[in-house]
Amino acid sequence: MAGQEQVKPFAVITGASTGIGLELAECAAEDGCDLLICADEDAIETAAATLRQTGATVETVKADLATEHGVAALFDAIGGRRIDFFCANAGRGLGDAFLDQDLDEIEKVIHLNVTGTTACLHRAVHKMRPQGTGRILITGSVAGNIPGSFQAVYNASKAYLDTLSWGIRSELEGSGVTVTCLMPGPTETEFFDRAHMQDTPVGKDDGKDDAAMVARTGWKAMKKGSSGVTAGFMNKVQTQLSGIVPDSILARMHRNMAEPEGRS
Repeated sequence: MAGQEQVKPFAVITGASTGIGLELAECAAEDGCDLLICADEDAIETAAATLRQTGATVETVKADLATEHGVAALFDAIGGRRIDFFCANAGRGLGDAFLDQDLDEIEKVIHLNVTGTTACLHRAVHKMRPQGTGRILITGSVAGNIPGSFQAVYNASKAYLDTLSWGIRSELEGSGVTVTCLMPGPTETEFFDRAHMQDTPVGKDDGKDDAAMVARTGWKAMKKGSSGVTAGFMNKVQTQLSGIVPDSILARMHRNMAEPEGRS
């Protein structure tokens, strides 16, 4: 397929086995895109089967984007094809107090959210800029605006992605390639189970945003070439407060959401 003339737009979406990533892939399929979806779990094949029911052409790559090998596998699958949409959505969370977290798990968050995502974006931009057109969506988070008590490394990684997206966007001005940062708040996905946050107030909260709504908000903003978008009214309020309320108070507010219940 590499080297063949493309008729349909080509969308690459990472972290697409579940949650926001899968919903982004649904948006791409609805828009008539051919898809390449990636995740580090067998569920990526189940996701692909669901997407193919829409009539979309869907390829899969099972790869750990926290590793150089995984990033290489994704871009080997892309080959020489033109990328119209690149959604850097893969990410990992981790709850509990910093000193109680396992260092190996901390490193996995950094390797995927920071190192792997940066590597993917670097390679994607190198492919897309010569095209003179293209849309990139980076899944950051409102968490990047808040000192993350009991989620410190994750919030720090999202702060990195939020600012990285704005920096790359500025550098690409006039190139025809745009970068949009999607900044969701707490969303109803498997995130909290995987981050060991089932016993936290935010993990137990039934009022989390719908993943499909978040994805559609991000997809529409990306297609428009917007700089960034925050999904959900209360998340927008929280983002505004982050520029006014002192960090010490924000850290306490975050602790009230993310501290495991029953902790002394």
